[in-house]
Amino acid sequence: MVKRCLQYKHLVRFALFALCFTQPHAYAEQLKYNITGSYSWYPYFIGDQAEAPGMITELIPLILSLAKIDGEILTLPPKRTNNALETGQLDFDIVSPSWFEKQDLGPLFVKSAPIMQITEYVVTLPENVSKYKDIDQIKGKQIGTVRGYLYHDDKDFIRADFTSEQELVKALDKHRVDAIISGNYPALYWSTQLRIPVALAAVHSDGDLVFRLRKEHADLLPAINQAIATLKANGKIDAIVKNYTQTLTS
Repeated sequence: MVKRCLQYKHLVRFALFALCFTQPHAYAEQLKYNITGSYSWYPYFIGDQAEAPGMITELIPLILSLAKIDGEILTLPPKRTNNALETGQLDFDIVSPSWFEKQDLGPLFVKSAPIMQITEYVVTLPENVSKYKDIDQIKGKQIGTVRGYLYHDDKDFIRADFTSEQELVKALDKHRVDAIISGNYPALYWSTQLRIPVALAAVHSDGDLVFRLRKEHADLLPAINQAIATLKANGKIDAIVKNYTQTLTS
């Protein structure tokens, strides 16, 4: 009974957290977005921790508030997010141009100033790291990926889709795949949580997280960029990143 009460308490806190950023504030614009992605995308989004919901979950409302833009959260699975952006059901998401072929976000979108750096690696078990020191070594091989995620070179390898970064690390341990693609922070976090040693091999992509905003809202970019600049200048972005990553080492 105590456990259920605690779970209910956390749900209420998360509901209040979401409510305060989704209710109208008489701003001229409102943008719809989805923050879920993978529920194991630690430390960017953490679905079951109301008090520490993740770096991106914390930063988006701060950026929108400073830019005087209302945000409405729509909950969609990762595989539907890209289609929802294409059709206009969603107005923006947070991505890295490094995930896209030739870093091209496509004709429907514009991008904001960089929010924070993000690096993805080929991740494998320690005994296999020498097999993936060079990024070209993934070509033609089956590589673990997250369903619905974008990979700039997925024509070069065979995708083995799993539901989350957590499941990718489990798949390595069970030898279902020999290597996976993951950000360093998610891979190291789940390695620690699951007590499954992993090694970071070749860098797969290296870039910055940005707003991928539908072009019809391009007039909002100056306000969004100014909000990002303010949060960088006052140290808020660095503080949030440090809070979530200081216990993780590469």
